[in-house]
Amino acid sequence: MDNYDKVYVEVVVEFNIDGKMIPKSLKWDDGTIYSIDKILDERRAASLKAGGQGIRYLCRIHGKEKYLFYEKPKWFVEVKR
Repeated sequence: MDNYDKVYVEVVVEFNIDGKMIPKSLKWDDGTIYSIDKILDERRAASLKAGGQGIRYLCRIHGKEKYLFYEKPKWFVEVKR
């Protein structure tokens, strides 16, 4: 079975007029900034790979799909060890 860790990231977020959060980019721990091309899905869900729960965003980043989680007050992604 694969093991995953939570990697906490900095996220730039836009708030629309209704107060909805829209993640725009994330900053990896090495300082690399990745723009989020598109949000494909948003829902309350658990991270089945790394543990935890919150709002799960399915993002397209550089043509690849990746989950980004908002687990108050932090953001994380699942990374395979």
